[in-house]
Amino acid sequence: MFRHTLLAATRNRAARRIVETAPGTRRIVRRFVAGETTDDAVDVTAELAGEGLLVSLDALGEDTLDTAQAEANVQDLADLLGRLAEAGLAGKAEVSLKLSAVGQALDEPFALENARKVCAAAHDAGTTVTLDMEEHDTVESTLRVLTELRREFPETGVAIQSYLRRSEEYCAELAHEGSRVRLCKGAYSAPESIAFTDRVEIDKSFVRCLRVLMAGQGYPMLATHDPRLIEIGGALATLHDRAPSDFEYQMLYGIRPQEQRRLAGEGARVRIYVAFGREWYAYFMRRLAEKPANLGFLFRSMASRS
Repeated sequence: MFRHTLLAATRNRAARRIVETAPGTRRIVRRFVAGETTDDAVDVTAELAGEGLLVSLDALGEDTLDTAQAEANVQDLADLLGRLAEAGLAGKAEVSLKLSAVGQALDEPFALENARKVCAAAHDAGTTVTLDMEEHDTVESTLRVLTELRREFPETGVAIQSYLRRSEEYCAELAHEGSRVRLCKGAYSAPESIAFTDRVEIDKSFVRCLRVLMAGQGYPMLATHDPRLIEIGGALATLHDRAPSDFEYQMLYGIRPQEQRRLAGEGARVRIYVAFGREWYAYFMRRLAEKPANLGFLFRSMASRS
């Protein structure tokens, strides 16, 4: 119940005002969000890379309904990629792209062209792009855009969410040579006809998808903090004779940092998903929905208002 309430709050303006103005909220947000500027993103990337970790940068900003803003978001990402190249960090960091930030809700061809510009900037910088998967009603559009992008930029990756009932089917279609798939549980709300709502069923779906990806010819990216799923991932990699360089673990910035470093210390490829930007509210609420224990920090912050 709390999870659905928090996810619904991502689109509630009144809830947003309360959270954004609560004393101490920014301090809590910094646990999950690296900062608000490109400088912050580059600094955190350098810090993580220095510890032997890889990075995927997410410039926060969703539901862009203005063409000028979408184009500005593209330019911001191009600037970020240029900064990474200048700092010698492009080999350690990629960009995660939300198509909603570059105009998907306005027009799919427009979003495709904008995504193509980001992929070109990433290619010039010496790195890659992975498309984030968002609301359930954008999945088919995102996969169409992926298909077009891969004609010119075959290294482009995509996220698949195991909470969707068709996720195993999507993974089977994507488990081909050269494909890069980030498998995550999913942090959006969807009707039961489209998505599993029980956490056990979502985990079972994750394992089924993982089996498909590990048995395929692509490059699996396991986005989870769940110790059981991490263990299963490692066992499946061994079963399918995958070297540590043939797959990677992904975790969110600020969550289980000791586990991130433990895996990296054992020789695994570990990539940290680093979100940054001023539009942090929806991302922050989804992180709370994933781990209800974090609500205690938020409620104590709100209670201190006076």
